[in-house]
Amino acid sequence: MILDVRLVPGAFDPAGELAAFAARVPAAGGVVSFLGKVRADSGVEALEIRHYEPMTLPGFAALAQTAARRWALEGLLLLHRVGEMGPDAPIVLVAAAARHRRDAFAATDFVMDHLKSESWLWKRERTAQGWRWIEPRAQDHADRARWT
Repeated sequence: MILDVRLVPGAFDPAGELAAFAARVPAAGGVVSFLGKVRADSGVEALEIRHYEPMTLPGFAALAQTAARRWALEGLLLLHRVGEMGPDAPIVLVAAAARHRRDAFAATDFVMDHLKSESWLWKRERTAQGWRWIEPRAQDHADRARWT
């Protein structure tokens, strides 16, 4: 079982990361991935993600381990950017590899639902009006609640 969990301080290549991950899980019948990017609409000029590494990285690792215990996975990849990034930049890449697709789909969905509602990260975006903090939406909490 491969668990690859990283905070990434700079740009990353989603296609390259996904290809490398898929190559490390040859027994998987399917690899499901989700790529989150900075929205290039609504006047967003930049997104900043702050974190406290002693909390964030262990929290991400625990989330990955929970997904690995819950579904029959061959591997899980969780990469999350930190720092400031511009529109269309990759923010997060989650990929799950499993012998059967349903486990991979469910694990990826589970991880993303948790990241959107309780991710040990602080996010803010800059528009022409200045910076504003981004809080999880009610839908983010509802999405996470369906896993309990």
